[in-house]
Amino acid sequence: MPGYYRAEKKWDLIVVSEGQLVTAMEFKSQSGPSFGNNFNNRSEEAIGSATDIWVAYREGRFGSTPAPFLGYFFLLEDCARVKTRVSNKEPYFKVDPAFNEASYSKRYELLCRRLVLERVYSAACLVMATNAPKTKITQPAEDLSFKRFVTALRGHVGAFLENQKK
Repeated sequence: MPGYYRAEKKWDLIVVSEGQLVTAMEFKSQSGPSFGNNFNNRSEEAIGSATDIWVAYREGRFGSTPAPFLGYFFLLEDCARVKTRVSNKEPYFKVDPAFNEASYSKRYELLCRRLVLERVYSAACLVMATNAPKTKITQPAEDLSFKRFVTALRGHVGAFLENQKK
């Protein structure tokens, strides 16, 4: 996909119909042990990728099409380390209170929720899974559930198809 700040970026899934970009999705995951560094890297990637495509859209790189659906799907290893509270280093300024003593799983919730709240992505999904022979899958936040993610996607695709009929 063309970008604005870079020539191109490979998204994990794109749907193009009749020359129009319908959706672009990122599928990311993280497992231990280095949750701290990886959280910051994943945050920067998510924000940067979406910003790049939205500006490219604004600049007409995809033609004169309706806005695409941008989806962010994140799979996090469910282990004790991601549920442990993390302290902040505040040598110069105070960190947003929402991050105070928040575990990495809570920080990923905040990231995903804010990506949607600020319209960086159309929808986000956060799923956690254990790394064991009998994997247990959980969805820690209803507003970031797979069901809600798919509902938002279906709504977008339905509206796209309606516009195609006109």
